[in-house]
Amino acid sequence: MACSAPQAASKRKRVMFKQRPFLIETLTAIGLIIAPFVLPYLGFAPNTVNRILVWGLFGLGFDILFGFTGLLSFGQSAFYGTGGFVAAYLLTQTGFSNVLGALVIGMIAAAVTGYLVGLIALRRTGIYFAMITVAIAEVFFFVEFNPLSAWTGGENGLPGVPMPSFNLGFTTLEFTDGWSLYQFLALCYFVGVVIALRIVRSPVGAIFSAIRDNPVRAAAVGHNVHGYKLTAFVIAAAYAGFAGGLLGVLQAFMPPDAFTFDTSGQLVMQTAIGGRGTLFGPLVGAAVWLFLQDFLQAALGLGAAWKLVLGVVFVLLVCFLRRGIVGGLADLHHRLAGKRTRPPQRQLAEPVVAGQTAAGDEPMRASASVPPPMHRPAVTDSSSPPLLQASGLTKRYGGLVANNNIEFSVRRGELLGIIGPNGAGKSTFFKMLTCEIGPSSGRILFDGRDITGMHVTDVSQLGLTKSYQVNQLFTGLTVRENIVIAALARLRGKFRLDLLRKLDKVEGLEKRVRQTLELVNLTARADTPVSELAYGEKRRLEIGLALATSPSLLLLDEPLAGMSPRERTETVKLLKSIGQNRTMIVIDHDMDALFELAERVTVLQEGRVLVEGTPEEIRKSAAVQEAYLGGIHGVLDA
Repeated sequence: MACSAPQAASKRKRVMFKQRPFLIETLTAIGLIIAPFVLPYLGFAPNTVNRILVWGLFGLGFDILFGFTGLLSFGQSAFYGTGGFVAAYLLTQTGFSNVLGALVIGMIAAAVTGYLVGLIALRRTGIYFAMITVAIAEVFFFVEFNPLSAWTGGENGLPGVPMPSFNLGFTTLEFTDGWSLYQFLALCYFVGVVIALRIVRSPVGAIFSAIRDNPVRAAAVGHNVHGYKLTAFVIAAAYAGFAGGLLGVLQAFMPPDAFTFDTSGQLVMQTAIGGRGTLFGPLVGAAVWLFLQDFLQAALGLGAAWKLVLGVVFVLLVCFLRRGIVGGLADLHHRLAGKRTRPPQRQLAEPVVAGQTAAGDEPMRASASVPPPMHRPAVTDSSSPPLLQASGLTKRYGGLVANNNIEFSVRRGELLGIIGPNGAGKSTFFKMLTCEIGPSSGRILFDGRDITGMHVTDVSQLGLTKSYQVNQLFTGLTVRENIVIAALARLRGKFRLDLLRKLDKVEGLEKRVRQTLELVNLTARADTPVSELAYGEKRRLEIGLALATSPSLLLLDEPLAGMSPRERTETVKLLKSIGQNRTMIVIDHDMDALFELAERVTVLQEGRVLVEGTPEEIRKSAAVQEAYLGGIHGVLDA
């Protein structure tokens, strides 16, 4: 099958990094080495280049927070100033002479501060999170100028910050200023890039990207979203603290304006100009910002008007390069590469809908080549305790009762269906079973354990998960990356700080991802961005996300919703295949399909259990026909 340009680019990228795992690091090192020989001819002064490196290092952590995790913070100046003033105070007021040691201590102080601030700020999301960070930055600025002025120097700052030097025994390396200091700053930036690349390539980095795209689903498959957000916040604070210390070293003076809101705003704008989610975007943005600042002020003599011109440049770049300069260049490269590799007669891949093979030529054979179950086989046993049991389950919203005193159970290995007219309370009932919402009264037992009131992440870790009625996918990732996110939750637990571990070193990950893709017949579309999938494929991926967590009990909320007749037929075959040796509960409005799948059916009406029985008993039930058809019997038998 012909691949689309993004799909082909994704495949090439994965192959390239497996064959050349240190390509980006090598290119970065080469670029930093040749920069002093090239940049002067482009009009860059040594001090400007050094400032670019400091801002680039500052932006590395911010890009992990904003570009990869999706958290826009306007309070990074608080950590920038904290790290800088701690390092400067040690070097100027205490007699501490180890510059690198002071920078590391300042970084640790900023990270600890970031942890404490994150505990408060991350209690809110979206615009409220951003506003909290603005307020925190203003608080830090006030504290620096008033209560702590004896330590920070107030409006005078801390002068006399020494330059770094290293005694190697046989010689002493001293970094004074200009291109000499550049060597030290370039080394710090390179180390920062290497660590940042390891982080974003790690399992933690993959989860950061999932949280950016869909934090609700990341939690539902079993990840501790708050813990990972706090981790990203601390990482960004640590980078900011180290960069703040380098600012003092660069200027031989720690300025008080490091704490100002302008610092945070400039960082955000530089990252947007360069391209967020690229790591190198902040460096490129800083280069554009500082070069234009110097050029507009010095060469054109615009004075304070340089901000107006730079603002216009920023608006134009954001409007016409929405992914920034680096992102725009990456998109251009992918397009050109796609054109070069595109077959001459069939340039674009035809959309593959549910019910087709990867080649799109024949119906999907869901039962063919089904891999063995990825969990302990379940066998229906009527004498064993129920795997899931709900007792007296009630949910009230003020005076509205969505579910009322529901008694419900499912045995291990059973495939149970739930039906009911619109407004019967089916989705609310499902959400209570998976602990997305808590019941007003009653309790839920899963595998003999009371899970009432537990968090959806903890319940998923226990082996109870669901697919959603409305697709909840990680739309900015590929099909394979979506399955990886779900599989990591089961293989690593809900929270683990393996920040420097390679993703492909997670034991069993590749096998589980491959099995899941085969199971939902998406192997040929593994490297396709989710945004390019047909609707039927997205529904299969939605099921695949739930399957990748290897659940003991799988809940499917209207898996056939919105499908064409052909897609429904083929998806029913798929559900039959994945239902083998699994415990499943399925909600759907397609009663014919549900009756074909389920061994037992529960009917809900007005938030209560109306009747339970085999599909045949439900077909013949007068109560069910009354509920659905207002007394017109016999239609369910048609």
